[in-house]
Amino acid sequence: MDKIRRNERMSAMMKILAASPNRIFTLNNFCELFGTAKSTMSEDVELLRGMTEAFDLGRVETVTGAAGGVRYRPTVSRDKAREYILSLCEKLSGTERVLPGGFLYYSDILSTPDIVHFMGEILATQYYDSEPDFVLTMETKGIPVAFATADALGVPLVIARHSSKVYEGSAVNINYVSGSGSIETMSLSRRAVQENQRALIVDDFLRGGGTARGMVELMREFKVSVTGMAFVMATASPEKKRVSGEKALMTLTVTDGEPAEARVTPSDWLL
Repeated sequence: MDKIRRNERMSAMMKILAASPNRIFTLNNFCELFGTAKSTMSEDVELLRGMTEAFDLGRVETVTGAAGGVRYRPTVSRDKAREYILSLCEKLSGTERVLPGGFLYYSDILSTPDIVHFMGEILATQYYDSEPDFVLTMETKGIPVAFATADALGVPLVIARHSSKVYEGSAVNINYVSGSGSIETMSLSRRAVQENQRALIVDDFLRGGGTARGMVELMREFKVSVTGMAFVMATASPEKKRVSGEKALMTLTVTDGEPAEARVTPSDWLL
């Protein structure tokens, strides 16, 4: 193989790191791949670090220790996140998307890959330090943004269901009170998670917090700690939810009238 130039090495390295977010690659991996010395690879990593910081493209980090190396974390600055969420709020506000019961139609947003991908990076930025072992969501509308968040964190996605499936083996089933006040069932395969792991709960919508509370209780059955809860949208009312410490990207207020009007704003922590 011909000698690989620095710009070629850096392009290939950035592609490899970005394809596996939050995964640690040892410098020896890249040294063997490109046929270069470790000191040269260290210089390349420093150049990549400066480039990603300069253009707000995430973080290239070196991790020390026996299992150390280099990793890429897709991060979004608070200003960039606020600007992006503001544009979504403008698109969602108004009268056309309001549904009966004070809900809002935004399934088109949750099925647009680039939007969901960016929301996942915003949420992941908030929870890198808590180091969750997996992302937990409830079927079905929350799956896209939960998957995007899990991808950015470099961890598996675990999906709780309304009923157990034969092909998932034995399962833990709990009853919980939904936001509407009805009793529903939540199920998760016993093989999906392990004791003493850490879970990040991600879902699409938070109203009263009944489903979120159910997921917290489900994790308690598995002896798993919940490191955080994140949502795409939360309603302003009721102000007191059945969970605490949650973060939502947007807050929804539906005003009475004919027709009813939705006012969607970025959540306080973004402002």
